[in-house]
Amino acid sequence: MPRGPRLDAPGTLHHVIVRGLDRQVIFRDDRDRGDLLARLSTLVQAGALRVYAWALLPNHAHFLVRTGGRPLARCMRSLLTGYAGAFNRRHRRTGHLFQNRYKSIVVEEEPYFLELIRYIHLNPLRAVVVPDLQALVQYPWSGHAALIGAREYLWQDTLEVLRRFAPTLRRAQAAYRRFVAEGQSQGHRPDLQGGGLVRSLGGWAAVKDLRRGQEAYAGDPRILGTSMFVEGFRSELEAQERRAPRGLSLTSLIHRVCQHVNITEEQCAGGGKQQPVARAREGIAYIWCAMWGRSGRALANALGVKPQSVYRAAVRGRTNRAEWERIAHQGK
Repeated sequence: MPRGPRLDAPGTLHHVIVRGLDRQVIFRDDRDRGDLLARLSTLVQAGALRVYAWALLPNHAHFLVRTGGRPLARCMRSLLTGYAGAFNRRHRRTGHLFQNRYKSIVVEEEPYFLELIRYIHLNPLRAVVVPDLQALVQYPWSGHAALIGAREYLWQDTLEVLRRFAPTLRRAQAAYRRFVAEGQSQGHRPDLQGGGLVRSLGGWAAVKDLRRGQEAYAGDPRILGTSMFVEGFRSELEAQERRAPRGLSLTSLIHRVCQHVNITEEQCAGGGKQQPVARAREGIAYIWCAMWGRSGRALANALGVKPQSVYRAAVRGRTNRAEWERIAHQGK
């Protein structure tokens, strides 16, 4: 059966699972693990991802992330290709390191956000990498220690997780500890591996034929959520497809946005930080990267700025997305 297309949209929550080819080890030592985390940190600093939970095991890894100014596929290609190349050079090996494609599951936040935080952070315990919860606190290769305050990873978004437990840090960390302890006997959770609408040879095109009123659907490993969530996500993807550009070049887009904010294209290029210039860059970056999924590096070259600046601008541009989407649609 052909593989289904990747499902993604700006701001989407994903459970990502990466496995070694033929179950082989993908981390031989702490230097390997540190290298992957450094690359992940770079993506976060560029505004491409937000990371809520993660766990590195000898032959696989889990991440709970939200996409920002860059599609998930581009983020993972950058992360895994760079890491695999460095791994092969360091260990003097050749060939593929990872098993096929990574698995990415689009997640409905409620009620799955906290369940996945717990599930991912208990992975080292289930895999017997650590013997008990106390040892898990000392394990440096998952996000659990950061959430209870034992370690600090500046790129991990702990506040977004902890605020769901209690309004103060100490109470939230204590509640999180209890929540994790309550889940240690749950074991493997097949119910967290995806489920929603039927996955078929036709992908989303076949989903359109499903009738409203049906209460149960076979699992789709690309989605974890209710039928209503799946249908809503499908509708959003279809809307994005309708918004996709038809022949509009980067030059034309820059011209259009600069006209809208009443600045020249020369002012938009370079390191200027005036408010109208910053707003124009946010609009251009949001339309080019977030709406259309185009190359941030190409836009960075056109504007004379660093790629990280482009991805951060795309995230900020989401605040006024209605305005930028209206500009993108002009002339269609």
